[in-house]
Amino acid sequence: MRIPPVKDIIIAFIFLIITVVLVLTAIWAYREYMTSAPYVDTERYPVRGIDVSSHNGIVDFRRVRKDGYEFVFIKATEGGDFKDSNFRKNYIAAGHAGMRRGAYHFFRFDKDGVDQAVNFLQAVGNRKLELGLVIDVESEGNPDNIPPEEVKENLQRMLEFLNLMGHRVTLYTNVQGYEKYLLNTFAGLPLWICSFSRTPVDVDWSYWQYDHHGKVDGIEGDVDLNAFSGSREDWEKIKDVVQ
Repeated sequence: MRIPPVKDIIIAFIFLIITVVLVLTAIWAYREYMTSAPYVDTERYPVRGIDVSSHNGIVDFRRVRKDGYEFVFIKATEGGDFKDSNFRKNYIAAGHAGMRRGAYHFFRFDKDGVDQAVNFLQAVGNRKLELGLVIDVESEGNPDNIPPEEVKENLQRMLEFLNLMGHRVTLYTNVQGYEKYLLNTFAGLPLWICSFSRTPVDVDWSYWQYDHHGKVDGIEGDVDLNAFSGSREDWEKIKDVVQ
């Protein structure tokens, strides 16, 4: 068996190091620039908020509120049986801090819509949610072999069940998810849109998630940042909305 010369081994090792550096640089560049937050005019969108899950660890919501954030969407469930371990404590702590709260469910494309609705409602219980319930609809984290029509059918089943139970539902997605799963089929429902463009999407929306790497006092690491679509007066008008 022929052993490569030392020179060839060194060249191969240097090539490997260069490749690793280029890959890491590309990942960093994508994180910093391709998904960088757009400028969000504080006069046009004065009301800001966050969304959290157990991945954010223990959140000091009093410090978050003092930092200027007024609402929070809290992950409650995912699929047919997963429940977020921090939902209850996040709900209580955010309420004590005087923040308006919504609960969200990560929608699984490969799970029955009714089963997901039941899981969501079991976690939420009779808790008051000033911003109601949210269904998170996005391809990331989901199987890529589920036909869009099947996704829409299960989403419709979940929505109908929640509506029958008297709940106000908002749909969360990104621009690609909106065009693929929500456009035309679910038009008119309250929309929480994720977009890194200065203009989120050319339809009416209620909330805009504009940053995945926000820095907020009271939270270690990155957190998602959001803006309410309306004015301060509009925000005050919805303060009594319940579930």
